[in-house]
Amino acid sequence: MMLRFTLARTGHAAVVLLGVTVVVFTLMHLVPGDPVRVALGTQYTPESYQALRTASGLDRPLISQYFHYVGSALTGDLGVSFRTGEPVTLVLLERLPATLSLAFAAMVIAVGIAFPLGVYAATHQGRISDTIVRVVSQFGVSVPDFWLGILFILLFSSTLGWLPPSGYVPLTEDPLGWLSRVVMPATAVGLVSGAIITRFVRSAVLESLGSEHARTARAKGLRHRTVRRRHVVRNAMVPVITVIGVQAAILMGGVIVIEVVFAWPGLGRLTFDAVSARDYPVVQGAVLLVAALFLLVSMAVDLLYARIDPRISIR
Repeated sequence: MMLRFTLARTGHAAVVLLGVTVVVFTLMHLVPGDPVRVALGTQYTPESYQALRTASGLDRPLISQYFHYVGSALTGDLGVSFRTGEPVTLVLLERLPATLSLAFAAMVIAVGIAFPLGVYAATHQGRISDTIVRVVSQFGVSVPDFWLGILFILLFSSTLGWLPPSGYVPLTEDPLGWLSRVVMPATAVGLVSGAIITRFVRSAVLESLGSEHARTARAKGLRHRTVRRRHVVRNAMVPVITVIGVQAAILMGGVIVIEVVFAWPGLGRLTFDAVSARDYPVVQGAVLLVAALFLLVSMAVDLLYARIDPRISIR
């Protein structure tokens, strides 16, 4: 059953990725501007221009360019960057750890905030504490994460001098250096994501509290804490996991503005710079990687559904 489900989802993912390549390839060639001219800059000459167009395959028909790109992508070759001349695959792999580490730290903060606040607000519905949680979460949803990031830089870097304002150090090289630099961007992103998840946790727990199985458990004389832990929270997790999966996938794709504000060398900033420079291969490779990450997270969420709720079957 599990193998059949995995194979089916893999087939669906392949079709989606193929569609992504068609859309991105088409849009990139509709964008005004000549990527070869931009890449050459002040070193432009008619000879170098024609040589780079030929080397990058841009002198061939679009349909030929597309099939060549897809065929190369199947072997892991996503082309060469117009700006740096480096293989796109290596460029993406260099930037991926920074994005994943930021996404992981932000999700730890978001989930650590959302679960206790959401459950507490739902179990104290109508009280002042519930109102405070709802107001604060609404504020968190409304505030842009980059605005929080700028405030953090002004407070903790410029004023107090506690944390470095920007930059990135790999976790494997210097854990403390990585932690000091990831705290502010992860907190800015995590607070906004946590506010979104908090509202879903509260709604899901409220719905589960009013369900028949929860009323039956209370009628049997079980303690409220036991009912909440064994029957309410667990059954409320299915819709919450969907939201967590979506938020995680968004963060894995790179938070462009946050990465720019904190000079964080992740996928979001890479994509932003590549779009500005009309670097077609990097943009196409980055979007393809982000789509693959979304699909992987979606598959993991579906597997967790059946793990949490045995009534859900995987087919």
